[in-house]
Amino acid sequence: MKDFASSMLQLVIETSTNLPDDIREVTRRWRERELSGTLSGLAVDIITRNIDRARSERVPICQDTGMPTFWVRCPRGSDQEQMAADIRDAVATATRMGVLRPNSVDSVTGRNSGVNLGPGTPVIHFEQHPSDQVEVMLLLKGGGCENQSAQYSLPCSLPELGRADRDIEGVYRCIMDALHKAQGHGCSAGFIGVCIGSDRAEGYAEAKRQLLRHADDTNPDPTLAELERRVMDTADRLGIGTMGFGGKITLLGCKIGALNRVPASFFVTIAYNCWAYRRLGVILDGASGSITSWVFRADSPPDLASQVSQALPERIKTLQTPLSEADARSLHVGDTVLVSGLVHTGRDAMHKYLLTHAAPADLNGALIYHCGPVVIRDDQGRWSVKAAGPTTSIREEPYQADVLRRVGARAVCGNGGMGAQTLAALQEVGAVYLNAIGGAAAYYADCVRSVEGVYLLDELGVPEAMWELRVEGFPAIVTMDSHGQSLHQRILEESRERLHSLAAP
Repeated sequence: MKDFASSMLQLVIETSTNLPDDIREVTRRWRERELSGTLSGLAVDIITRNIDRARSERVPICQDTGMPTFWVRCPRGSDQEQMAADIRDAVATATRMGVLRPNSVDSVTGRNSGVNLGPGTPVIHFEQHPSDQVEVMLLLKGGGCENQSAQYSLPCSLPELGRADRDIEGVYRCIMDALHKAQGHGCSAGFIGVCIGSDRAEGYAEAKRQLLRHADDTNPDPTLAELERRVMDTADRLGIGTMGFGGKITLLGCKIGALNRVPASFFVTIAYNCWAYRRLGVILDGASGSITSWVFRADSPPDLASQVSQALPERIKTLQTPLSEADARSLHVGDTVLVSGLVHTGRDAMHKYLLTHAAPADLNGALIYHCGPVVIRDDQGRWSVKAAGPTTSIREEPYQADVLRRVGARAVCGNGGMGAQTLAALQEVGAVYLNAIGGAAAYYADCVRSVEGVYLLDELGVPEAMWELRVEGFPAIVTMDSHGQSLHQRILEESRERLHSLAAP
């Protein structure tokens, strides 16, 4: 199949940059239902603008392109070894182009391969079928939402929902518990794929396969169809909302499958997917490998932002870095800000580094941005940012308080909020937490005017290095302030009460 390799590259590019048609329609309905003038409404507006820009500029929808996972159905006798090699080449090429972020890290040494290749990367599932065509599906699922996936072994006890037995009611309770625990960390509103049964490993695989279904399909099993409907009807009653800001919409889709199990085990496995639901498919000619049709993609979908856009709030504060303590203490939960000046990225490896080493750049008064951007370098050695959305901040909770005390930063920016240790440090040193809109990587890349420097690139790799970015008009919401207030804690407590009420008598 002489065209198979180029077809795979087209599939990777489209999946990273062009949201599927059915998810676009779900997003349009989401925006119509969320209230204008609210934090959730503002977040969805930025999301729609991001979707449009990613498609028009051919840049990643979200900077975290995750673990590329392919499902290949091919005729009997196909050369699967060559097909796998072509897929790996396409992934490496797309990474060099800046369509995928280099995400493949050696789990022993911590070294990043730089091209998304290595043991287990990418993931490729092969299946033979009687057709003479080749069908390939690709899912790009970021780490933030992957970390919100969950597995339960029934029976079990759930804090707010009581006992979950080995029945459909028990499955329902597990799903609602998982949705409550996500609390915006996986860039909500999101989608879930669920597997009832099987063993632990295949349960996760099947839960992820459920995400290949059409957003609006109906489960052929009436019991599972009713369970999907029930979850969708009740999830929004949690009030978690977009990005965990509170709001009307918490869940955008629920797909449930069931596999047989052994008598001793009853697993419920949940694959959480963020709003940036990047999965597309192609049907290929079995002889040439050329694309004959697409799955979930139209040629020219209408812009979303033009249909549903709203303006930024009238009351908005501007911040210029570096920040003083007075600047930070003047901000309160709920304030919308536009940041200009230098920001410094820092993720897991950088936070750990800062606990035992001097900061590679001056961070006094700085804004630390939890972000691993997609960047490319031109022939003159100049860096440009293709995608720069926030990563999930809660991973930095073990480090953040001590880092703030050590380096003198006045702001932290990420997605999903942080915990009690960070909140206490914000009060102590005079700093704030800013929540950027998770997944809106193309939108935020537009705010980056230049790359001023990069530190520890060779040691830590692109996502984990410290990038010094000059930004202008970078929007975010104050969700944790220096006065002890946390929007995330308030939504957690309110949604906990609602979750308790969802338990059947």
